[in-house]
Amino acid sequence: MSLQRVRGARIVRRALHTPFYDILTPTFSHPIRRHLSNTTPKNHATAVSANPTSSVDPPNPKSKRKPLTKEQRDFLSAALRVNQAGELAATLIYTAQTPPLVNAHPHLRPLMAHMYAQEEGHFDTFNSLIAKHRVRPTALYPLWSVMATGLGWSTAVMGREAAMACTEAVETEIGGHYNNQIRTLLEMFEQWEAEGYEVGEELQSLVKTLRRIRDEELEHLDHAVDNDAKKAEPHWLLTGVIRLGCRGAIWVSERV
Repeated sequence: MSLQRVRGARIVRRALHTPFYDILTPTFSHPIRRHLSNTTPKNHATAVSANPTSSVDPPNPKSKRKPLTKEQRDFLSAALRVNQAGELAATLIYTAQTPPLVNAHPHLRPLMAHMYAQEEGHFDTFNSLIAKHRVRPTALYPLWSVMATGLGWSTAVMGREAAMACTEAVETEIGGHYNNQIRTLLEMFEQWEAEGYEVGEELQSLVKTLRRIRDEELEHLDHAVDNDAKKAEPHWLLTGVIRLGCRGAIWVSERV
């Protein structure tokens, strides 16, 4: 066996064992390079004939993962960016609402602390994901901070019902927003699986995280309704304006 043929066989075997790139790259915003794990039949035959006693395991078709398209990377980047901004706003709303609300209604202290703690946990989660995948946060952080604080304080000053109506309106929009993200991801997974691709653990974990956070946001909605959110006057106007503001903030934060 010539030295040249031995070297050729080693190179081909290394190519055959090259792992597939993970479906979730370190950053959604950078292009994903196509993997080079497939080898031509000619090269494969050369490798086997060069060393007939060697065993080369073929790639497992069930373990292959489809690279994200630019549209999918943009969707994931926008989702993390807007979710982080939304959870920042939620923590600031509760921070501003709690002092006047608890002073007037001391029995609400445990509830406000509970809801704030959950929102803080959501914010920390998206902070970690933003940093891990190097997604640019929204450029409107200062604006959302001021507006969220103002919304929280003003509705608390208006009274318990108005503060709870604020939570009702915000969580209604946020719950629907998370549902849309989950639905888009599940449709993506279904398409990949139909094509014979595997869904990466990181994306599966993201869906579980979104479902957990959505359920906790909807829990806040239930708390608000249980605490007379519907009695705010005028309820339709207050919640309508807040929901419209939330939709606008979501649209802008996904893009800016």
